[in-house]
Amino acid sequence: MPSVPPAGREREILTAIVETFIASGEPVGSRTIARSSREGLSAATIRNVMADLTDAGFLEQPHTSAGRVPTAEAYRYYVEQLSGEAHLSRENQGIIQGTLAGVTDVAEFMERTSHVLSLISHGVGVTVATSGPRNALEHVYFSRLGDQKVLAVVVTRSGIVRDRVLRLDIPQAELDLAARYLNENFRGWTMEDMRAELERRIESERGEYHQLMKSIERLYQEGALATSGGADAVYVEGAANLVSAKQVASEEDRQRLEELLRTLEEKEKVVKLLSAYLDARQEAVRVVIGLDEALPSPSLQNFVLIGAPARVGGEVRGSLAVIGPTRLDYQHTMSAVSYIARLFDRLLNESE
Repeated sequence: MPSVPPAGREREILTAIVETFIASGEPVGSRTIARSSREGLSAATIRNVMADLTDAGFLEQPHTSAGRVPTAEAYRYYVEQLSGEAHLSRENQGIIQGTLAGVTDVAEFMERTSHVLSLISHGVGVTVATSGPRNALEHVYFSRLGDQKVLAVVVTRSGIVRDRVLRLDIPQAELDLAARYLNENFRGWTMEDMRAELERRIESERGEYHQLMKSIERLYQEGALATSGGADAVYVEGAANLVSAKQVASEEDRQRLEELLRTLEEKEKVVKLLSAYLDARQEAVRVVIGLDEALPSPSLQNFVLIGAPARVGGEVRGSLAVIGPTRLDYQHTMSAVSYIARLFDRLLNESE
């Protein structure tokens, strides 16, 4: 991993290489950069800098005689250097506003947003509409039905009641203790936030409340806190944008693309992907290069996610993102995601 960020001449040359590669998809040679150098640098000088950037881990050379291509570290550095927020063209603003005009429902907004994001970014538009406060916990109740059976009842603040019978052998006293813990600590939490916090507490508080956490963990793993009726709505559009000669240049590229497409076909994986990278507390658009941490797979290392939570009056009601190859137009896509997130807040605030 690079230890010293590029500065001065190195930074300018690295930026030029990244932007040239994004535009062309071809390895970038020193002569190409020399022709556009504002300082009039020679190809020989640029080759020396490119060699240093390669040694530092920002560039790689696919073939001995080929030019250089940016690494994931180069893209991360490039994104960090993007100053301010680029303004969308009037044309793109018009496309977005026209697509979202008249929308008063979160689900419809998200469905249309996935389409317009794919259209503008030439990547995959991905949106998730969560059920928000209607999926907040009001009360849980557990009752032992007999050997190896427990009835789990979850009531949300909207009045939805979900019950299921679990194959568990837990004494009623421990069930009562678990229900009391959940009701006292998580009433009013969204189910998604509660489950995420429970995962953390099960690990961190296991020693202090060993038996209690063990019971809660078993209930959790068996789906006691699932609320299928309040499931997230997922919208994915633009997968065809990735299936092109530019993006599928080799058998390895084809395999990576197939892995991504399989991921996008599974709703649970899409929700997990966006949940892993888009924090409800974040205020700005986030750029993630390499998506293998949320869903471990070498095939996802070469894709990027640019996204943001979607809020209405400060309350998160979903998330929106673009997923594409590392050659995505970062500043343009970041601006589109940010613009739509602000529009979401304004349009839905007016309608509620």
